[in-house]
Amino acid sequence: MSFTVKSVSTSPIEGQKTGTSGLRKKTKVFASENYLANWVQSLFSSLDGLQGSTLALGGDGRYFSPEAIGTIARLAAGNGVAKLMIGQNGIMCTPAMSALIRARGIFGGILLTASHNPGGPDEDFGIKYNGTNGGPAPESVTDKIFANTKTISELKLAFGEDGSESPFSSADLSALGSTEFKDSSSGATFEIEVVSSTDDYVALLKSMFDFAALQKLVARSDFNMVFDGMNAVTGPYARKLFVEELGAPESVLLRATPKPDFGGAHPDPNLVYAKELVDICDPKQNDSAPDFGAASDGDGDRNMILGKGFFVTPNDSVAVIAANAVKAIPYFKSKGLKGVARSMPTAGALDNVAKKLGIDCYVTPTGWKFFGNLMDAGRAQICGEESFGTGGDHVREKDGLFAVLCWLSILASENQDSSKPLVSVEDIVRSFWKEYGRNFFSRYDYEGVASADADAMMAHLTSLQEKMNAEKDGEGLMVAQEGFPKRVAEADNFAYTDPVDGSQAKNQGIRFVFEDGSRIVFRLSGTGSSGATIRMYIEKYEPNESEQGADAQVALKPFIDLALSLSQLEKFTGRTAPTVIT
Repeated sequence: MSFTVKSVSTSPIEGQKTGTSGLRKKTKVFASENYLANWVQSLFSSLDGLQGSTLALGGDGRYFSPEAIGTIARLAAGNGVAKLMIGQNGIMCTPAMSALIRARGIFGGILLTASHNPGGPDEDFGIKYNGTNGGPAPESVTDKIFANTKTISELKLAFGEDGSESPFSSADLSALGSTEFKDSSSGATFEIEVVSSTDDYVALLKSMFDFAALQKLVARSDFNMVFDGMNAVTGPYARKLFVEELGAPESVLLRATPKPDFGGAHPDPNLVYAKELVDICDPKQNDSAPDFGAASDGDGDRNMILGKGFFVTPNDSVAVIAANAVKAIPYFKSKGLKGVARSMPTAGALDNVAKKLGIDCYVTPTGWKFFGNLMDAGRAQICGEESFGTGGDHVREKDGLFAVLCWLSILASENQDSSKPLVSVEDIVRSFWKEYGRNFFSRYDYEGVASADADAMMAHLTSLQEKMNAEKDGEGLMVAQEGFPKRVAEADNFAYTDPVDGSQAKNQGIRFVFEDGSRIVFRLSGTGSSGATIRMYIEKYEPNESEQGADAQVALKPFIDLALSLSQLEKFTGRTAPTVIT
């Protein structure tokens, strides 16, 4: 089977700047003439050594993925890629892509996903590139891509000998195996290999965890679990891991079949969008509530952990995992734990663990790529973000199922004697608070805010900080608002210098850090496809065990009220309530 390569004229399209998690827009935008092709060609033009290389391709199976795969294959062949490894049925969760790249020494990989954003013809689509280390492309690459999108003039595309725009349609993506094609002009070959979406990734996880111990936990008569795949990419992986490998019944799986529109749901594992799972785990609503509940998002890199009637915040989750890693998880038993890292908005529970363990804790901007450098340098082995992202250095992406297996391993470690009552998720977390203190935390998301309104609010906060810093008292502290009992120790816009390569990232979030360590943080998120998302983070540290059981919203209310007052959020945005509270 042969093809020809032709140069097709195109023109730059505005708005193709790649963020920390790739390019995300409405599906209709991606489906418009040359929008996807321009970005992919700009990517290929940015990569040194692409000629003759092997690339991986897959995604979360959302709407428009088949069409995107076809376009990318034509551009890959046109730009001299020798081989394209595509996940079966086009499916490949984000951490599995990272695992595949690393295990097989692949040049890089393209992921078709908008992560936790909804999918469908009127919803979101996205694309991102991961490099040779399996992690998100660094800014040096994304900056080149963006520069190329502004000057692009041609697309190098493969066509069938008859002029067809589907030269590789004979490659059956539903069946494992290889199909080879030949460039009739140059004689170069182009191979499409359909690979298992799960095998490499599951093999990696099996090498890290004690599956025999997990099987014993799952087999206990007093232990039940539910995993919510949210009609997204992790359903097949969860079936392989929990049902086929651990022996759990099929009934532990909820919404485990990937759907192009996620069944009309929003595949974001939080208390709002995973409400069905939350209700199932609530003994007040379900007499047979499971002991353990978990969910993952659209592309499988995020996670939510629940106990029976108990929500584990992502901040606590990564800290509990780090505190128990060497004890409960063979991967960390064998290699040790040298350091951990968290994103700046994430609460400081992980810092408390690191201090007790005598290891480093790095605080980075939001974006998993910042953890990649630390992992590559051997400085951090467990990393986490408050936005439901947890991961280890086995891959260079956050990894939802890794986090779930970590929690099952901790439960297995705490419940080795099956004759004793089950030590629950809540028991483990409350024991953690008793030892390390509790970091009360909440995040308010205001989605789809007009970008100009969000920018105006942030400018107001910057001016407020300048005024506060100019009026420090003799102890170097600042008054946030007259009558508020806590003074501010730091008021800044977070900046980060990478300890590995010295690169700098500025303007990463407006922070008000109080003298007792409590914090108010404001960030604009780039993960949406339109408008802006304002994220407001509130944190309060509570060392007193008698106060640790309070409801987070009650404990944080004085700081929440202060944050809304300082920011004048309602005035700038017109919003009287957040879209989501975590």
